[in-house]
Amino acid sequence: MPVHHAIWRVGDSPQPLTISKLASEQLLEKMILNDPTILSDQWMIIGHQENTLDKGRIDLLAIAPDASLILIELKRDRTPRDVVAQALDYASWVDDLTADRLSQIYEKFSGGGNLGEAFKQRFNAELEEESLNQSHQIIIVAAELDPSTERIVDYLSKKGISINVLFFKVFQHGDEQFLSRAWLIDPGETQTNAAQATAASSNAKEPWNGEFYVSFGDPQSRVWEEARRYGFISAGGGSWYSQTLKQLQPGDRVWVNIPKTGYVGVGLVQSAVEPASSFTINTEDGEKRAMEVLKYSDLYHRNADDPDKSEYFVPVKWLETRSEQEAASEVGFFGNQNTVCRPTAPRWRHTIDKLKRYFPHWNTEQSE
Repeated sequence: MPVHHAIWRVGDSPQPLTISKLASEQLLEKMILNDPTILSDQWMIIGHQENTLDKGRIDLLAIAPDASLILIELKRDRTPRDVVAQALDYASWVDDLTADRLSQIYEKFSGGGNLGEAFKQRFNAELEEESLNQSHQIIIVAAELDPSTERIVDYLSKKGISINVLFFKVFQHGDEQFLSRAWLIDPGETQTNAAQATAASSNAKEPWNGEFYVSFGDPQSRVWEEARRYGFISAGGGSWYSQTLKQLQPGDRVWVNIPKTGYVGVGLVQSAVEPASSFTINTEDGEKRAMEVLKYSDLYHRNADDPDKSEYFVPVKWLETRSEQEAASEVGFFGNQNTVCRPTAPRWRHTIDKLKRYFPHWNTEQSE
């Protein structure tokens, strides 16, 4: 069940705000178009009311930093089960969208814009055609659903379908209205399901080998040599980047790749993810908070009170590491833009087999 939202006016005698309704769902749709962060601060809207093959219309189409797609359906006047069935039907259409078709959809939506240029400006990364639409999420926007439909969505999610419901509540205070939101399922689970699809070959899939892939990216907000010295991996700047860290548990083996550089380390997770506000490291001067010591401590301080943008850390006992200059890289090595994933593509097995030659101490308990 989703988290129940209520709002009180602060005072000696707190007053609850009255639950209200928007004038129309079209108003909510307009608000999302004007400010997509209402849904997520990591998605870029690329399509609106786009016709599908059977003359249906998807409400909104967005793209994530890894070039996966997000299909967004507003409940409108449909029954809950109808909107879930319709969203699944539309998802089958989204699954077949090509790079050319997506470029056309964005050009129409933006009034002549270029999808590649917009993606680079929004995410500070090149949009690579081979990464585009390797997976997708289904997001249903509703004020409420019946328990049966919630169970259906939860069941689909547990079976690996990247589907979720975003509930909005409207509160009234005088002439003003306020909007709050709550997810049916932890959005990290939905992204993880999508990441699993991305990490699997479209032509082949095999059982996961139990070893995690980690992307240690963005040199403007974290430093590999610090992670190597103090024993951690981290991600932040947006929930899309940090929430997949939740998959990691003590004892998990991680192989760390720096995008466009290569693999630089293998280690064992020591404990679950922690925010920058509480994560500590051992220094020559004793145990200190990471955000008091690391190069980008000012950035971590600025975002510490924002759960979405905060930097998050996972302590790792390194079995073997390399400098960026000595990174292991070969044509055909597995890569993924999600911070953490559990690849099921044959390419991952091939990559691990090769990496164990580059990192001969991968299975020892002795750090370098």
